[in-house]
Amino acid sequence: MKMLTKPKPTLKASLLTIGIACLLMLSSTTLLQAQAKRIGRFTSAEIKAFETQAQQVQIIRDQWGIPHVYGKTDADAVFGLMYAQSEDDFKRIELNYIEKLGRLAEINGPKDIYNDLQIRLLIDSNEAIADYQAAEPWFKKLLDAHAAGLNYYLYKNPHIKPALLTKFQPWYALLWTDGSIGAINTAGLTVRELQNFYTGSLEESEAYKHILKDQQSGSNGFAFGPQLTASGKSILYLNPHTTFYFRPEVQMQSEEGLNIYGAVTWGQFFVYQGFNEFCGWMHTSNNVDIADIYAEKIIQNNQGIFYEYDQKLRPIGIKNISIKYQENGQIHTQTIPTYYTHNGPIMALRDKKWISLKHANRNTQSLIQSWVRTKAKSFAEFQKAMDLTANSSNNTVYADAAGNIAYWHGNFIPKRNPALNWAQVQDGSLSANGWQGLHPVSESVHIYNPPTAWLQNCNSTPFTAAGSFSPQKENYPPYMAPDGDNFRGLNAVRLLQQISPKELDLNKVIAIGYNTYLPAFEYLIPALKKAHQTLALNHPLKKQLQAAVDTLSQWNYYSASNSVATTLAYDWAQNLMPSLQKVYIDQGEKDQVQNTIEFAAQAKPEQLLEPLAKTLAQLIKTHGKWQMPWGEINRFQRLTGQLKETYDDNKPSYPVAFGSGMWGQLPSYRSSPFNTAKRYGTSGNSFVCVVEFGERIKAKSVLAGGNSGNPQSPHFNDQAELYSKGEFKDVLFYKEDVKAQARKTYKPGEE
Repeated sequence: MKMLTKPKPTLKASLLTIGIACLLMLSSTTLLQAQAKRIGRFTSAEIKAFETQAQQVQIIRDQWGIPHVYGKTDADAVFGLMYAQSEDDFKRIELNYIEKLGRLAEINGPKDIYNDLQIRLLIDSNEAIADYQAAEPWFKKLLDAHAAGLNYYLYKNPHIKPALLTKFQPWYALLWTDGSIGAINTAGLTVRELQNFYTGSLEESEAYKHILKDQQSGSNGFAFGPQLTASGKSILYLNPHTTFYFRPEVQMQSEEGLNIYGAVTWGQFFVYQGFNEFCGWMHTSNNVDIADIYAEKIIQNNQGIFYEYDQKLRPIGIKNISIKYQENGQIHTQTIPTYYTHNGPIMALRDKKWISLKHANRNTQSLIQSWVRTKAKSFAEFQKAMDLTANSSNNTVYADAAGNIAYWHGNFIPKRNPALNWAQVQDGSLSANGWQGLHPVSESVHIYNPPTAWLQNCNSTPFTAAGSFSPQKENYPPYMAPDGDNFRGLNAVRLLQQISPKELDLNKVIAIGYNTYLPAFEYLIPALKKAHQTLALNHPLKKQLQAAVDTLSQWNYYSASNSVATTLAYDWAQNLMPSLQKVYIDQGEKDQVQNTIEFAAQAKPEQLLEPLAKTLAQLIKTHGKWQMPWGEINRFQRLTGQLKETYDDNKPSYPVAFGSGMWGQLPSYRSSPFNTAKRYGTSGNSFVCVVEFGERIKAKSVLAGGNSGNPQSPHFNDQAELYSKGEFKDVLFYKEDVKAQARKTYKPGEE
């Protein structure tokens, strides 16, 4: 038998072997260095506590990558949720906290110094720290678990390079009010005004007079009582309109009675909009007055700076705020002396007067309220959570397993003099103009179990929330509900009034929520047609616009992928008067519906026809023709988040039949071109869900794109086609169903 001998290595092979060995040694050294660095952030006691708590948690990812987090205690569930959130999109979590800490300039440079100053004036970290230290033990456990879950993720993943925050503190969760990153309220005061004041600029910016709240943000919420459903069980429809990828879909469960499903804001540890076995809720935005601005009477003399209050002088408060910023790779510090009265920080100069802001942009009670409502097991328990009156940015649409439906317009509402218009600047020198406590829920606008058996809010007035059984406006102070009607609200009422008893199931509710009718054009297009008819035969616009006017005149006002009229209508409406797009109104202003009806009735022909001519010219310039079906140019495409990446007409995308909710469409899809021929969506429908209560929860949902922010994840874009078509997936609420569809089961740190 011939013995096989090992061949001699060649020089090339030897060098390759040595090279690989060197690389392995280098890689091992780098890994050890990274490990030493990450261990240095945390004490051995902290690491042991992380590892112990991780053993109390199980995470199951279903076929859509949705994390179902199970913990022995509520705190364990919070720990697991924060770990799972970090896996899905740590960058977004970190950025949210960098902003709320007022530290954006440390990564973005000097341009964000005054954005940071605004945050630091409105959100005091020292107050958050004090509230954490004084927290009740049960609440402190949640705050500790929140930070621990984030920190354990950083500890177990040394390849993750935070932009700034290398260790999260438990008081970070107390920097937010409610659960929305956009919940800050400045009563219209702008960063530009703040910068002008604190740089000593004599310029008084007029820009604030034209600042509009984002008119295309918002949400829809519907609740249906047992009388209207085929099963005899209540149904809730949740449809927040937010920036895409703003809220992932999760479930949390513990052996302490927690079992909640819904959408969370990145970095927060409670379900913001969702449901448990007993009840569910949907939040919509409003324009309830919860922040006010005051003109202060300032006296400066050789003894200092004072302000007048009830004919007496008080010394102005002064606080030095140091803002760090990076420039040319180095960190610098700018210290800014800031001023306060008892009303709040000085934020602007208007009409040569110092302007202060009274606000509640950080409120620990809000986080407590947000948590306890997730564990409510009845209408009475949910009402008890509402009685904390700490939610300062939302309406609430509610339904439960006992058949109750309810609506609250706002929650945190300060008592004030109802004779004043609180949308205007008030005299800060009079105590009579101050806040006088909060309205209890019993005094706020609310509706419980109306005879309609339905409730709706689409960022519109509460005085149509239950049709003819809605509250009466004259029974409430004007600042409590200045909101007017809008076309989404008009459309919702129209549809809900048509429901027959015992008609609804999940699919029929989805069909209502995805109704693509655009009621604003009921007024605008007949006015356009009339304006065109009045033109003389030899007018240059007569022939030029004839085909387009005919296309719009024959349209049924429903958006569709194959509809040219939809393209024309949306682009034309954007070129009309900006005031028609004002959905959020202040006290005493005409609402969007009133403005549109009046405009349609009174507009001069050129105000309608010239914008249409402009629209045609824009479409022809971009596409070579104006006859463009909506779905060909209105697209969904998810970006990876890479530096300088932008939307690309040459990359795959999905057609979307829906459009902006501005003109009354319920399934809002806000899109625009980005130096592209096609339009791409950036906000609107995000997490959409419908749930039927009963002995066993039934629910369906869809998420914009997918649950993960990682482009390498199969769940980055796995819901994109469903989303673009308005098709829903089944929600897995019960653990046996989750386990049957499980794709990955693990404890934090195991993967």
